[in-house]
Amino acid sequence: MKDTLIPVPTIETERLLLRMPELNDSKSYQKNFADYEVIRYLSHLVPWPYPENGVYEFLKNVILPPQGRERWTWAIFEKDHPDEVIGVVDLWKNGCPEHRGFWLAKKHWGKGFMTEAVEPVSQFAFETLNFEKLVFANAVGNLRSRRIKEKTGARLIGVEPAQFVDPQFTEHEIWELSRETWNQLSTNKDRG
Repeated sequence: MKDTLIPVPTIETERLLLRMPELNDSKSYQKNFADYEVIRYLSHLVPWPYPENGVYEFLKNVILPPQGRERWTWAIFEKDHPDEVIGVVDLWKNGCPEHRGFWLAKKHWGKGFMTEAVEPVSQFAFETLNFEKLVFANAVGNLRSRRIKEKTGARLIGVEPAQFVDPQFTEHEIWELSRETWNQLSTNKDRG
């Protein structure tokens, strides 16, 4: 199983296109990512100020090499603008503690895009990759991220110390979504 390649599928939702990022996406990715309001909630390992070629190097050296084996990463595009990366959803085989992370350009906050993006990623994790559970984390105080977890059926299981780009955040919430809960939610959606 370790060497089995499970490619990152292209996913279409009502308003979005999710596909594996490519090096030529780095310019629009960088434009929308290198914003303190986006980065401040991320791990302290993300550099700030963000380097000018940071996304290109991150894609080339960190994101792309393990794709389909230990990591599945989707760049998010609006269907009407398929050339501009507006966010990313990351899925990791080995949680640290989380299995999924994401970011979305500030100009798109509050539109429901991230909830729309993470639902098919969770489906892929449970149905294709056979995860029994997914663990998520967010900075205590990142209410938008918290709300996405609540809306998609995750339950809060704890709070632990953590470091973020913004030093005012010193703890993260740990969330869990089980396959059983996911299946129940999916069944209820299908009936609705």
